[in-house]
Amino acid sequence: MRPLIVRQLDYDLTPVAGLALVGHHLNRLAPVFKQIDSAFAVKGGVANSDIVRSYVGLLVQGKSDFDAIENFRGDAFFKQALGIKLLPSSPTLRQRMDARAAELFDYTAALIETLLAGARADYGVLPCGWLPLDVDTFAMDNGGTTKDGVGRTYAGVDGYCPLASYLGAHGFCLELSLRPGVQHSALETQYNFERVIPMAQRLSAAGPKAPLLARLDSGFDSTRLMCELEAYNQPGRVKVDWLIKWNPRKTDVPALAERLDADAATRWEHPRQGKRVTRWEERVHIEGIERPLRRVLRLIERTIDKHGQVLIEPELILEGWTTSLRARPFDAKAIIALYADHGTHEQFDSEFKTDLDLEAALGQVRHELSGVRVGGTGHGHPAPDGSARSARSRRTRQAPSQAAPPQDGDAGVDLPSRPAHRAWPPHRAGPGGQ
Repeated sequence: MRPLIVRQLDYDLTPVAGLALVGHHLNRLAPVFKQIDSAFAVKGGVANSDIVRSYVGLLVQGKSDFDAIENFRGDAFFKQALGIKLLPSSPTLRQRMDARAAELFDYTAALIETLLAGARADYGVLPCGWLPLDVDTFAMDNGGTTKDGVGRTYAGVDGYCPLASYLGAHGFCLELSLRPGVQHSALETQYNFERVIPMAQRLSAAGPKAPLLARLDSGFDSTRLMCELEAYNQPGRVKVDWLIKWNPRKTDVPALAERLDADAATRWEHPRQGKRVTRWEERVHIEGIERPLRRVLRLIERTIDKHGQVLIEPELILEGWTTSLRARPFDAKAIIALYADHGTHEQFDSEFKTDLDLEAALGQVRHELSGVRVGGTGHGHPAPDGSARSARSRRTRQAPSQAAPPQDGDAGVDLPSRPAHRAWPPHRAGPGGQ
């Protein structure tokens, strides 16, 4: 047996070589980082751009705890790969993120758009030629905690219910907006549209030049939101269509089934014994929207379940989808298939909770109610009332803070007092969207 020779190399090895690629993309954000450092200048110590770079370096490794930064204090590759001039300590990272979260929020959209526009990403246009924009809420389980905003979600667990917006079939996240668990899906969603839809239009115009198709579930079945979506169809901008699942609410389904059964024009399909399906369309008129709209409906009747059990009472399932897409080439079956494809985005939701380990991390940084936005170069990365107002003005409508200024871990850093936080939840809405 040959002897083993152990030698010490004159260079260090790293288990996270992929950070070099992350740093390559972060370098494209240099103009925005300069704006951040100029707007929030520090007299000494760690620049705010280095704070952002450092925390991104943790997130891409699935490390969301601020204390994880201590493992890289002596790691030259971590700093060099991410372009960090001065690595923050754990207290500095925690306190600066807590103090600057509200201000940095206004730069997140610019960071995401600059990153995606510079990468010339393949967003994933649908075979029909439309670029999907999937918007939905999902539950993050934070049961057993006393974090701000934790409430009973539609999924039956205590936690948060963030709103995610994904562009394209490949799941590029344009925004992940933190919301309290009790907030209805459609509540204040028009403010998310203010950021997400114009960004998606610009990205499409600079890339595939494809019309947008916003796909949302029945929690967003609101004429107000449909009018908001239609308002983005302006000359010179990428066209926006939508496909929103209809909420039957108090529709008398048995009575509807009887009428359809008595109508000789109703066409029934029989996929198997004990099951029949019918589809039809109806015109929809919404005040303020001039172009034709329609609703595709489907009624499923089962007298025998999938296990072969004969049912005493027929099982009736009524579904519907409201859309601005024309009947040609999008017939009823095509509309249903387009919405079924909307469900594939849930795999991207799960990656925030698993790969990025953000489910348990929510609430570490006391972000204000308006939300936290997370985006990246890939999927690994409610009917409200009141007049529309900008997201910035909505966030700044707060009472003055009484908290003392935080003590930053670096000497000479001048930080303002912590931003005031609105009470969670601000009001009780109806049960959450799904």
